[in-house]
Order: sequence, then structure tokens, then C-alpha cells
Amino acid sequence: METNIETKCLHAGWTPTNGQPRQVPIFQSTTFKYDSSDDMGALFDLEANGYFYSRLQNPTNDFVAAKLTEMEGGYAGMLTSSGQAANFYAVFNICECGDHFISSSSIYGGTFNLFGVTMKKMGIECTFVDQNLPYEELAKYIKPNTKCIFGETITNPTCNVLDFEKFSKLAHDHGIPLIVDNTFATPVNCNPLKLGADIVTHSTTKYIDGHGSAVGGAIIDSGNFDWLKYADKFPGLTTPDESYHGLTYAKKFGKAAYITKATSQLMRDFGSIQAPQQAYYIQLGLESLHVRMQRHCENAQKIAEFLEGNEKVAWVNYPGLKSSPSYELAQKYCPKGTCGVLCFAVKGDRAAANKFMDNLKLVTIATHVADSKTLILHPASHTHRQLTDEQLIEAGVAPDLMRFSVGLENADDIIADIQQALDLI
Repeated sequence: METNIETKCLHAGWTPTNGQPRQVPIFQSTTFKYDSSDDMGALFDLEANGYFYSRLQNPTNDFVAAKLTEMEGGYAGMLTSSGQAANFYAVFNICECGDHFISSSSIYGGTFNLFGVTMKKMGIECTFVDQNLPYEELAKYIKPNTKCIFGETITNPTCNVLDFEKFSKLAHDHGIPLIVDNTFATPVNCNPLKLGADIVTHSTTKYIDGHGSAVGGAIIDSGNFDWLKYADKFPGLTTPDESYHGLTYAKKFGKAAYITKATSQLMRDFGSIQAPQQAYYIQLGLESLHVRMQRHCENAQKIAEFLEGNEKVAWVNYPGLKSSPSYELAQKYCPKGTCGVLCFAVKGDRAAANKFMDNLKLVTIATHVADSKTLILHPASHTHRQLTDEQLIEAGVAPDLMRFSVGLENADDIIADIQQALDLI
């Protein structure tokens, strides 16, 4: 029976049978027993389904991944130890030394460093582009060895919405997949796979967990991209893998080829598995996600409107404001709401921003975001403090920008805290 997203939050992924636990069980075991050597050998040859070592797969993880996959409308999914691991696996699963890919420049700073610095050392080149450029300008960045395009549904920390129609057309016109990080919107407010994306990633550490208790990530594949049609571009999926006796993923596993390769090859070799206990926390977070996201968005809208009308605020950007450059895209792609994160600046210099944050009593200064409690961060003073103002602007982060993650408190209490902090600068 097809159900709505609210019901999927609670029931997808784990269907207990007679006498089984109603809640997803935690398989806190590194290993699994088999009756014969041949039984285990079949698992190592990818000839049978099952579990043999939790560095690759664990039943608890798979139940939670199945829930996320159903919520996103995907075909297959997997959990990783963090959102960073998810984004790395998602790209590295189809890119090799000598390859190239394109990413929006307006992405989370950690992902920007992963793509632009660390993966560069691996011989994989990333070109960062302004996601607001027209299709014709973006197309000029495509190279013969370009293997994918990456973006975020809602950019962190600048809070802009990706133009799915433009970017999915760009990717598919050139025979490459579109990978989208859906962390801020969550599958409750946006389903990138239904908007033209091929692969979705998440930092489940954020809204999906929602309580600052569990680090994790996820990758969901639509199963729609035809790897064999572009076989020359994706040899990792379309030519024999000698580490599995010459098995070819796209031919043997069809729509499950991408996730099977990421699990059996990348997770095998890098081991960035999510602990089953962490997956259990993620599962608990998913059960209330639909309720929490509605409240996050309602609160954020109120705070954004308050900030927009405050004389001590220089500017504010939230996709729910008509003044936002992403307002129309948000209405088109996230009609139920976007997220609880907004960005703004107070009038004055960097010292004014720091004084404002120091004056806050309810709101917490933290590197975290998308949590049940309201949090604030000033990238120029914290995550990006090594960069000059010119470098910040090049990275798409204004030197005065503050990222404000609106929590689940009473909105009037959050506003009162902002007001008293503004009064002191």
C-alpha cells in the first residue's frame, strides 16, 4: 500500500512479523554465524544476500537505510558514518584518478574542502561553479572526463535553493548523473529524485537525527541512471571488478549496481560504516521528522520576518521571504517549506557580530546546525576564520554572514533573545 511521507516516517523500512520487536532491533555484533564455509563464500562472491562483517553491512543500518530510501522514492540506499563520508562515497563511486566533476560553489565548507583539496590529491578535479549562472554558461564547464554534477537542495550556509530543472537537464544532456545533498530540506520537504536528481546524500546528523546525538550519513540511489548506456564513462560500474572475480556491477545488479558497488567495494576498503547504535538513534529521529520540520519552518519564517523588519539588521536571507532570491524556486520545489536555517547580518563590523552572539542567552553558539535547539555560527569567525574577506566572498560566504539554525522553542522566546542581544550592540 502506498502511503504518505508522514506514515513512511513511522512505518517504512522495518516490517516485523509475528513475535518480532515492534521497534527496529539493534544488531550490536561485528560478525554473523554461518553453517558452512560455502555459505560464507557465497557472500564474499556477492552470490548471496546476507551479513558477514559489520564493516560492510549491518541489519540495523539496512532497515534504517530502507526507510530513508522509501521516503526519498529511491531504489536502494546505504548508511555511512557521517555526511562527509556519504558525499565522498557518492562521488568517488563513479570518479577515478584523472576524472573531473562539477559542483556548486555554494556548498557546505567541509564538502568544499573535500572536493577541492583532498580529492584533488587523489587526482580527481572539481570545478566549482556559480549555481545561478544560466544553462549555457554552466554547460561550458563540462569536459569529456566530467562524471557527475553535485549540489545542495538548500545551500549551507547561504540558504539558497537549487534549480533542479536546470541542473538535471545539464547533467542528463551530457550523460552524467546529478548528485544532490538533501540534508537541509529532508525528504519531508523535498524529494530531489522526483525532480531530476539521480542520487541523494544526507548528513543524518542534522534534522534526521534532530537532537545532536548521532553523527551519520546516507546515500540513496534512484536506480534510474543507465550506466551501461554510457559504459565508457563509468568503467567502475560497467567493466569487470577483479577484486570480485571479474564481476560487472551494472550487468549483474541492474538498478542496484551503484549502491552494491559502494557497499561491497568502498565500504569494504574504507570502512566508514555507521554504528548500529547510531542508526537506531537516526531511526528514532525519523519517526518525528515530519512533525519537527513543520515546526522548524514555522519558527524560521517568524524569525526571518522579525529580522527583516529590525533596524539593527543589515540583511536577511530565508527562502520563505519574498525578498529572497530563492523565493520562487522554494515555492516551486519545496511548497511545504524549506528548513529552519536562515542567514543574516547585523549592522557594523565583525566585532559587532561577535558581540551580538556573545549577548545571546537562549541561543547557543555551536558548529552544529539543524538541531532541535536554536544555534548560531559566524563562519568568518569560526569555520572559515582562516580565509580573508576576499576569499570568503569567492567561496560565496559574506564576511558578515551569520548562520542561524532555528530550533523548536517557542518562537517568541527566540525573538526576545535576539532582541535583547541586538539592544546591547
